[in-house]
Amino acid sequence: MTGKQIYDAAIIGAGVVGALTARELTKYNLKVVLLEKESDAAMGASKANSAIVHAGFDAKPGTLKALLNVRGCKLMPSICEDLGVGFKQKNSLVCAFDGEEISKLEELKRRGEANGVSGLGIISGEKLFDSEPDLSREVKAALNAPSAGIVCPYFLTVAAAENAVMNGCDLILSFEVCKIIKKRDYNYISVTDSKKREIKARYIINCAGLYSDNIAEMCGDGEQIKDFEIIPRKGEYFLMDKNAGSPVKNTLFSAPTGKGKGILISPTVDGNLIIGPTAEECEKGDVSTTASGLCEVERKAKRLVPGLNMRRVITSFAGIRATPKNHDFNIVGSENIPGVLHLIGIESPGLASSPAIAEYAVDKLRDMGLKLDLNLNFNSRIIRRRAFRDMSDSERTEAIKQNNLYSRIICRCESVTEAEIVGAVRSLCPAENIDAVKRRVRAGMGRCQGGFCSPRVAEILARELGVYITGVTKHGGESHILTGKTK
Repeated sequence: MTGKQIYDAAIIGAGVVGALTARELTKYNLKVVLLEKESDAAMGASKANSAIVHAGFDAKPGTLKALLNVRGCKLMPSICEDLGVGFKQKNSLVCAFDGEEISKLEELKRRGEANGVSGLGIISGEKLFDSEPDLSREVKAALNAPSAGIVCPYFLTVAAAENAVMNGCDLILSFEVCKIIKKRDYNYISVTDSKKREIKARYIINCAGLYSDNIAEMCGDGEQIKDFEIIPRKGEYFLMDKNAGSPVKNTLFSAPTGKGKGILISPTVDGNLIIGPTAEECEKGDVSTTASGLCEVERKAKRLVPGLNMRRVITSFAGIRATPKNHDFNIVGSENIPGVLHLIGIESPGLASSPAIAEYAVDKLRDMGLKLDLNLNFNSRIIRRRAFRDMSDSERTEAIKQNNLYSRIICRCESVTEAEIVGAVRSLCPAENIDAVKRRVRAGMGRCQGGFCSPRVAEILARELGVYITGVTKHGGESHILTGKTK
């Protein structure tokens, strides 16, 4: 909603941190709006990352990153259960090939223990290879973190946005903020987008990820944030066919470098295998993959697991992380506009930390003067029907009886039905393009990468959205699938 209404809080950016912050704010009697410049939630770093819930041994003790990583890791299982999001506890093994790298493992263990991570231990020999039979025999030891896990980051983001909307939050997509000013004669902050639409709010939470520094500059805080300037860093990945089977049981890391946590190999909650990432500085928006980057991923991954069958790769992709110059999370109030809270430099482990970041941000808003009265009608849970591919035969029969659209398989690779696609389009955080449908129900995520199902998904979208087929896009904007009829 835009116009005369004044919101108590407006969140800029519907990534995982913004969506969970919106949900956290709806636990109170507040008018909340979640703004996103793209056509869907989870369009930035939240849709292209390693999907790891890090245990918290990597961050420097005493930093905000360390505090929120450990807290977020503890919160994640219950958050996912409430939101109907798949989560799996999965050991992290950081592997060392020589004495110098073993020293790094010992340092990480000390860090983790200082941060409050439980169960850390360094394992070697037969114990290590019993847990990972396909691991390279050149690995001498590994740091084991049993409190880590894996989750689907984009589904978590969408689910958090849905739950926020369930509890009264407004969601406005395709709202690209271009101006923020304090209306000094009134008790609100004005946020205007590129289409001259205005949102009025008493508090603004800047969760714009890679563009959070741009939002801060709009507030006149460029000088304030110069010590945590964002350095975009691109990571390239491979994704393997889930039908190939996984040669690893746990999440395997190389020993970290100055650029990050190194190459990892990990199962995903959906049964694929993810491999990557690289870590190269780039321009904002550059999510291209390169031959050199992918070759680096393959080479380093095969050092960990020599038997990796790269013929099982079904796609490659890249994501960008908002690496801050000071290598910590920066959650600070604006020095220029009272009522604005900036969240800048939420890089890895931002996903693992996101539930705790949301809590912390709301606590900061309370300190800034936002009145928080509990919403006694808050509903934390989303009840979901099991995906058709996971149903038993009897469950499928019953689902078809209730809704005949379950009888039509649209995506054969992932066994996604028309009923599930229609449900995604009609949801509280609606899927209005082909990639948005993919993120919710996995249509197009399988071996053929949408080669067979995309035309049918486009037809369903056109029907449900009430547009001609040329109005359907791949990911919003001008990414049209068809432009017109041939003669």
